[in-house]
Amino acid sequence: MAVALAGVLAGCGLISSDVTDFSIKLPDKKFSIDATGWQIDQTQASQLLAMSCASAPTVCNTAAQNVCSGASCSGTCNASKTCELSLDVSVVQSVDLLMEAPDLKTVSDQSVVKVAIDSVTFEVTNNNLNIDTPDIAIYVAPMSVVKADPNNTQIKQIGTIPPVTAGHTTAAPQPITFTATGKAELQDIMGSFKTPFNILVGTSILVDKNSKVPTGRLDAVVHVVGHAGL
Repeated sequence: MAVALAGVLAGCGLISSDVTDFSIKLPDKKFSIDATGWQIDQTQASQLLAMSCASAPTVCNTAAQNVCSGASCSGTCNASKTCELSLDVSVVQSVDLLMEAPDLKTVSDQSVVKVAIDSVTFEVTNNNLNIDTPDIAIYVAPMSVVKADPNNTQIKQIGTIPPVTAGHTTAAPQPITFTATGKAELQDIMGSFKTPFNILVGTSILVDKNSKVPTGRLDAVVHVVGHAGL
């Protein structure tokens, strides 16, 4: 009733239209980096990483097709003219604010609300990966986008999870590093609260002859907390 009254009063000019009334705490958005998903053939991987590509740079990507039979991976010829392996990480989680932030149903006659982001944090809850991760990017995109491809113009990077050391977990939630426009991008897509969207997590792990082929699994969770008003 208070929210409805606030809307009426705002329409009459009696109170500010930017009053905030709704807490928004999304359910945990979980993701994993699981080396078993690449289905890496260790023998083929060792052969690839020892291969010279000085005379034929494309040989690396051809050979990589024998290394992985699961999630996306590719081979490239690096500056040292040896092959390296690129292992893609791409995880998608959907967000439906009308289902996940029930208070917004009280203003279902509105098409857009003003959203402010209080925090976006992450936790690493389990980690027996044998490698350090690179930066892990966090994106938002329409529901039709299900792969963390930064070349897709529909995808917007909002921030980054910094590298996670092999075997390391977090004792408490840690803040992500927002991009220059990341918070605004997240607020904009959440403001159109009737339209579900996707949160995506993505990175590429590079493996060369001097590094380990990944084994193990990392489990993490992203928390989004904000508030909204009319």
